[in-house]
Amino acid sequence: MAIDLTDGAVFRILNLTSGEPEKGLRVKVVGGGCSGLQYKMDVDAPKQGDKVFERDGARVMVDRKSFLYLNGTVLDFQDSLMSTGFTLNNPNVKRTCGCGQSFSI
Repeated sequence: MAIDLTDGAVFRILNLTSGEPEKGLRVKVVGGGCSGLQYKMDVDAPKQGDKVFERDGARVMVDRKSFLYLNGTVLDFQDSLMSTGFTLNNPNVKRTCGCGQSFSI
């Protein structure tokens, strides 16, 4: 399987990495938050061992351990009055906390 990118995510990643075509969005799963796990994102270059997913020139890099939690996820970018940012529709999540910032598998 893979990580899928919506049109909104592609547009935003390309905007973030403008002028740095070797870079992309790194998505990680780290320990923390109310439910035990949370997402972390950074603009970064691919590292050895990463899984790299690309659509229309926009790249997402995931380390092998994080991929175990993210396989099958759809990455989107929302820009609305109430919320702006990347969202992950992760089919592996079993429970989220009340604030919506952490999850458990």
